[in-house]
Amino acid sequence: MNEYQVRPIGTIQNGKDGIFIKLFPEYVPGLEALDGFSHINVLWWFSNCDNPADRCIFQAEQPYKNAPAVMGVFATRSPLRPNPIALTASEIIKIDADQGVIQLDYIDADNGTPVLDIKPYTPSLDRVETPRVPEWCRSWPNSIEASANFPWDQVFNFEAV
Repeated sequence: MNEYQVRPIGTIQNGKDGIFIKLFPEYVPGLEALDGFSHINVLWWFSNCDNPADRCIFQAEQPYKNAPAVMGVFATRSPLRPNPIALTASEIIKIDADQGVIQLDYIDADNGTPVLDIKPYTPSLDRVETPRVPEWCRSWPNSIEASANFPWDQVFNFEAV
């Protein structure tokens, strides 16, 4: 089996002043020409769930209300997975290219979470006009914007951490 090495490029900084990605100094040049994009795809590490036991969980008992009784991890957004990698599309509020900081509207990552990569959100590659989803999740919002005010606590069978 091949082994791969992944290095964080920065961390998530959540605080009273907002949500930020703070890049490590050597990666700051990577921000060149990112301005002009409204959103980015942030790949980050579920660092709080990175342990051998959580990496061996391949099925979950009905994590969502109205979902099948048992679901494979690849049909969920669970942090418990073979490689605890997460993906969040986030709106850019501001980029400080000199300091290597991107202010975000939202990201579902904890303070100090390692950021693995950033890619610009481009509709030609990231947007699906007519996606299909199972019946049990068709009532979920169709966009990030609509998700902000959606009662997610009525969807999950567990408490948000």
